[in-house]
Amino acid sequence: MRLASSFFYTIREDLKDEESISGNLLTRAGMIKKTSAGVYMYLPLGLKALNKIEKIVREEMNATGALEVLMPSLIPEEVYIESGRRENFGKSMFSLYDRNHKPYVLGPTHEELFAVAAKMAIKSYKDLPIMIYQFQNKFRDEPRPRFGLIRVREFHMKDSYTFDRDLAGLDHSYQLMFDAYKRAFDRMGLDYRIVRADTGVMGGLLSEEFQAICPIGEDVLVVEDSSGYAANIEVAACPEPKAAPEVELAELEAVETPEQKTIEEVSAFLQKTPQEFMKSLVYLIDGREYLICLRGDHNVCEQKVLKLLGANEAELADAQTVERVTGAPVGFAGPVGATIPIIMDREVEQMRNFCVGANQLDLHYINCNLRDFKAAKVGDIREITEGEICENGAGPVHFVRGIEIGNTFKLGTKYSEAMDLYFQDEQNSLHPVYMGSYGIGPGRCLAAIVEQNNADGKIFWPKEIAPIQVGIVIINMKNKEQVELGEKLYQDFSQSDLDVALDDRNERAGVKFNDHELIGTWCRITCGKKSAEGIVEVKFSDSEESFELPLAEVKDFVLQRYNEA
Repeated sequence: MRLASSFFYTIREDLKDEESISGNLLTRAGMIKKTSAGVYMYLPLGLKALNKIEKIVREEMNATGALEVLMPSLIPEEVYIESGRRENFGKSMFSLYDRNHKPYVLGPTHEELFAVAAKMAIKSYKDLPIMIYQFQNKFRDEPRPRFGLIRVREFHMKDSYTFDRDLAGLDHSYQLMFDAYKRAFDRMGLDYRIVRADTGVMGGLLSEEFQAICPIGEDVLVVEDSSGYAANIEVAACPEPKAAPEVELAELEAVETPEQKTIEEVSAFLQKTPQEFMKSLVYLIDGREYLICLRGDHNVCEQKVLKLLGANEAELADAQTVERVTGAPVGFAGPVGATIPIIMDREVEQMRNFCVGANQLDLHYINCNLRDFKAAKVGDIREITEGEICENGAGPVHFVRGIEIGNTFKLGTKYSEAMDLYFQDEQNSLHPVYMGSYGIGPGRCLAAIVEQNNADGKIFWPKEIAPIQVGIVIINMKNKEQVELGEKLYQDFSQSDLDVALDDRNERAGVKFNDHELIGTWCRITCGKKSAEGIVEVKFSDSEESFELPLAEVKDFVLQRYNEA
């Protein structure tokens, strides 16, 4: 790659419309470019890095014995209706019609089509197990695309699927994929945690996530270090509530709370703590209104609510809905006299004489107790808080944030039964195939690597992923010795397996150095003042040290460093 005649550019200033470090640096480095909210093009250097991530993943997939396929992105909608997932995806699925008015979707995931493909090969137990995978674009209409490549509407994904005759076979295949994922992420140099997660719209028996640790990660991870416990906050179980104190139950009493709406405002006004309140939130769950009730200092865990109700979608009701179902503006909802089903966190069962909204403007109740209302369902529906004891009893938990870069699912027979994927056993009896599903987001891996490996506006790529592994910088293009030496080095390194670029642009030395630091060139070789003597400067991105070497030693020195690094 000769930079003077290649598609290559950089941007000097930070960008206003890229709120993440990785989105900003990758765009400034000329590796990606946003075309619309949550949609990016990969430019030459960005595609090089992405392809190198895919190469690592592909090698680890092939090592398991899995075979690569390619599924279409344009899929008849009926496929997802047949599996029962069309409603689950809801508005997040892009829909369209062909010229004959047949409904299609842009595939958000491909479990169904892989089941269809497997039906062609699986008839008997002798045809099992099978492992297949693909790299393919997925499409999801994210309501809030953000953070560059981390939350997008079109994304590249490696998804793989295993097919086995029983749960023991699924366990074995799952472990093969699980170990391959660990090797792949280790090779990428990522700092990650493996956490238990909610199965979500995928369903099945088990879900685990590979989370790259990052301050801007959208997922909150609950961690207890001494035991190695880690879980997504959506599934981390809260400790059992402490038994209620023996206190006399007081009479329910209405008190005026003018212009006091939030828990903080009302608690300060009544000179009580948030723990003495029960907050009530109106939610729309699969289109139906519910009153979600929990202690005043706790947060709702929507995934736990959905699991408790066996529902698919939950969202806070708007102000108009709240006023219609409670008779009062937002901030005054309560369970006493509620006309919609109450879903209550189990912690409330141990509360006594607590405060609640009175479903009237500027009015709350004090001394509310369980006798004053009836909950339709009670369960663990809140988020665990930092410092609470881990569900395994090992000690207090703390939180870190992560970017989900991979996930693994034990699907069981959910999709095979829905898609009529069965096999005959030795007695010619039919049984559903056990499936596993496994995904890696190469684009998210790319972003996570940059988030974890940058400083002062520079990217520090792991050696295997750097889009330019050897950058040969000619300081003065008018200097014959420098040009000839640079050309000789370029030809030499072009015979190696490393990605090499010759910086033959008519730019100042400082501009060239800054560009190579921005794009993360792993090894920079500078042809400068000592070129007439056949000596160049070699500097690696992971060190401030530089080396002056004669031409004859440069290639072996760099290759040895690469193989040892």
